[in-house]
Amino acid sequence: MAEKKDYYEILGVSRNATQDEIKKAYRKLARQYHPDLNPNNKKEAEEKFKEITEAYQVLSDPEKRKIYDQFGHAGLSGSYQDFSKQYRYQDIGGINIDDLLEDFDDIFGFGFGKRRSSRQRRQTYYQPENGKDIYQTVTISLEDAYHGTTLELEVPRYVVCEACGGTGEKAGSEARICPTCGGSGEVYQNLGGFLRLSQTCPTCGGKGVLQEHCEVCNGRGLVIKKEIVKVRVPPGVDNGSKLRVPGKGHSGRFGGLPGDLWIVINVKPHYLFERKGDNLYLKANISVAEAIEGTTLEVPLIDGKTEKVEIRPGTQPGDKIRLHGKGMPRLKQSGYGDLVVEINVVIPSVKDLSKDAKKCVSKLKEEQKITNRFYKSQVEV
Repeated sequence: MAEKKDYYEILGVSRNATQDEIKKAYRKLARQYHPDLNPNNKKEAEEKFKEITEAYQVLSDPEKRKIYDQFGHAGLSGSYQDFSKQYRYQDIGGINIDDLLEDFDDIFGFGFGKRRSSRQRRQTYYQPENGKDIYQTVTISLEDAYHGTTLELEVPRYVVCEACGGTGEKAGSEARICPTCGGSGEVYQNLGGFLRLSQTCPTCGGKGVLQEHCEVCNGRGLVIKKEIVKVRVPPGVDNGSKLRVPGKGHSGRFGGLPGDLWIVINVKPHYLFERKGDNLYLKANISVAEAIEGTTLEVPLIDGKTEKVEIRPGTQPGDKIRLHGKGMPRLKQSGYGDLVVEINVVIPSVKDLSKDAKKCVSKLKEEQKITNRFYKSQVEV
């Protein structure tokens, strides 16, 4: 395993640098190497940013810095807790007060164990925070769902503020102790006796300190930016299908990973075809004579082509003809669904018939004798 670099060397400061100098160095390097600000060299930038953040987390904490100066990286490894207790804890009669309070908190949940100083709270402020996902609904045609398509979407997303490098703090501003919580990052409500409820301080958001906000992002560390994102929609998508575009959600803070962009598909109803799963349904009108004698239909397909279909003599209303493989592509599978053509026999009005046609109907009526007019229904009442 390669030996870790010197933290002072990483930040480019001397070993007797002040906290203000360390902070300024970190901000400068954070803006320079933040992954979101280095899209063409993101992997290397991520590694460098993690290295910078690790160095800052140690050198910005006077307690950790003291241990590091005395014992180096070894002092911050497995034996770090043993060293740090020399500086952090006060023992009374051989009993560690902080350990005792933590035991009470674990058992009773009183809310006063595992206390963190304002210095430690400021440290957690720079912990990586992953960005949130973005969901965007897109409406496409049935033809686009069949063929697949490429969309160019304008996506508003939070990206790292270049002015502050994502810290949210105005460059050169000095931190001051929060007057509401006194630097602890928490406020307490007495519940009676020795019980009390701890809550995150609403003034400082748990940081323990107040600092001037960056004027560009107003302290958020992120700014809204509209970005054109190309999304490939595969053939066969349906209503509710979700497409994931990794890394195109909101940016993370302090080196955190960005969220993802999720495209939710909505397929518009078609004027001709009805979709049910991978199958398409189409209704076709034929005349009484065509139903009796049979005919040939040229059926339209969703891909813009047509296919000839034979209508058998004696076809009844509601009869269905299935064209295999003429439906929708099966998403993430091979093959296609079917196209089902449902026949509707159009009965003309008598007033629309010519005299000759009326005579033919009368003759047909005489020849077609219905002997089984009434039959048992298949539906039980």
